[in-house]
Amino acid sequence: MTEAFKQTESVVLACLGVLLITSFAPIKITGFASLENDTSIISDSLDSMSGNNKSIVLVHGSWSDGSVWSKVIPILTDAGHRVIAAQLPLHSLENDVATVERAVERIGGPAILVGHSYGGEVITNAGYNNPNVTGLVYIAALAPDEGETGNTFFEKIPAEFSKTYFESIANDSAGFLYFNPNRFHESFAQDVDSADANILAIVQKPFNQSIIAEASGPPAWKQLPTWYQISENDRLIPPEIQRISAERMNATTLSLNSSHMSPVAHPEEIAELIINATKVSNSTH
Repeated sequence: MTEAFKQTESVVLACLGVLLITSFAPIKITGFASLENDTSIISDSLDSMSGNNKSIVLVHGSWSDGSVWSKVIPILTDAGHRVIAAQLPLHSLENDVATVERAVERIGGPAILVGHSYGGEVITNAGYNNPNVTGLVYIAALAPDEGETGNTFFEKIPAEFSKTYFESIANDSAGFLYFNPNRFHESFAQDVDSADANILAIVQKPFNQSIIAEASGPPAWKQLPTWYQISENDRLIPPEIQRISAERMNATTLSLNSSHMSPVAHPEEIAELIINATKVSNSTH
């Protein structure tokens, strides 16, 4: 194997591994708070909610933003929960974790953290030793152990997944990754309306490819009760990897015949899982 080929292979592996921490989001944003860096907004209706119900912090993945939860949020708020959707900078894992920690501080505990895709890695770190966090919900998400990186998961991806990803990604001059808009629908949201998928492609938020090399810290899932939703038709994170993650955490599991974008394709089921998690967490803390 030539040195040039080795260098090319390294770049390909890094790019492919990054794709394990991706998710997409519809642009309709309805009745939720957002927080990125030092900025947060909580609506009057959320501030006036009863303190008897659990606070819920929703965390999106890469190539996404908080509006991925736009169909889930009204169900949660109608059930009386305080909800905030953190807006991740997607510049580094460390910054994203800090953003979620501030969201928890802002909304107040006791709180459930809910992570979709790469958001699972973020809540795994943000919930660790956090006295205000009482449970974790993973939605077709990464759930790394201490020391694991994106590449740890990439090594488990079947060849057909790798091929699709390699043909679809590109980085800009600053090292932020984009996904080919023409492949969004078929690759990540095949059960979402095509018009919505086209919008997702246009508004995608790129993320720093350096995140793939950042090692995860001690996992909160070893301290807290966990729930995991498996997307059986996921074309991004293989369902078998999701099952392994759920089993390792001893999580309460829900399987859906869904694409990677289960919060968009199955908002009622996702909201029900989250609400059930708040009830159990309330009874154990």
